[in-house]
Amino acid sequence: MAIAPRYTDEHAEAGLNHAFPAIETWQSQFPAYEILIDDPEFTSVCPKTGLPDFGAVTLRYMPRERCLELKSYKEYLFTFRNLGIFQENVVNQVLEDVVKACDPVWAVVRGEFRPRGGISTTIEARWPRPAVETKK
Repeated sequence: MAIAPRYTDEHAEAGLNHAFPAIETWQSQFPAYEILIDDPEFTSVCPKTGLPDFGAVTLRYMPRERCLELKSYKEYLFTFRNLGIFQENVVNQVLEDVVKACDPVWAVVRGEFRPRGGISTTIEARWPRPAVETKK
């Protein structure tokens, strides 16, 4: 007897088609410096169970010409509060939207999520994305 999968492709894609708000930016006045933005009270929702996920999301980046406007970034992160989305997708979505907003020299988004069922999770995504080999 075949066992039905507990997690479906719909679970895996949950939240990714959400209309995320654009993050506002402003013109950087200096070259070659780092910015660190920390949200120690980040929340989202597990798309499978509907239970809240709590964690810290940290963004480090080097601006090229534009910097993220902090209030706009905070409001952007608030959109995840009631959104069903996997933790891995949160981190990668934030990275993609930061890159779209300000085209940084490089960026790292790190999500450190509190334990759920006794297991905590840390996810890190980088820009530019490293080259990966694909299976043939």
